[in-house]
Amino acid sequence: MADNKIDLEIVTPKGKALSVSVDEVTAPSVNGEFGVLPGHLPLVASIRTGLVTYRQGAETKKCAVGPGFAEAGQNKLLILAEDYADREGLDPVVIRKEFHEIDQKVEKVLAQLEPSPELENERRHLVGRQNWLAALLELYGDPPAATLRPFEEWGPPPEPIVEEEEGKPAGLDIYGAP
Repeated sequence: MADNKIDLEIVTPKGKALSVSVDEVTAPSVNGEFGVLPGHLPLVASIRTGLVTYRQGAETKKCAVGPGFAEAGQNKLLILAEDYADREGLDPVVIRKEFHEIDQKVEKVLAQLEPSPELENERRHLVGRQNWLAALLELYGDPPAATLRPFEEWGPPPEPIVEEEEGKPAGLDIYGAP
């Protein structure tokens, strides 16, 4: 085995944000977190806003990334993200203030009686910004409380995909329950 390190590179529209050699990386994908160790099989993943954790020797570090994409290979992980931040220079008071302001704007959008594509776009933008601010607060070590909204406001969950199997009537899950 030649090298037991991973070249981690995070690039944003502003340029290269981070380039380090690490022992392991954990990143937030849209389907959950994934880890990369040296010798990882090739992988392409969609990244959601969240924290990237990487280890250099005994020291573990974190940074926040916005949505984007990741490409992993044998000894590399390239993350193309909309945003990047490390813990230095974060002001949790300013972040919390903006978080609260956006939360109020989201509530106003949700209170509208007539949904429209413009309102939906505004809601998506506000929730995306709020997710970024929540990631920054988590990076700082003071995450906001979880926000739960009834599914009536966001729409019901999608119906599960049920495939008909031989010897089992359609409409039953993998355990045979309806």
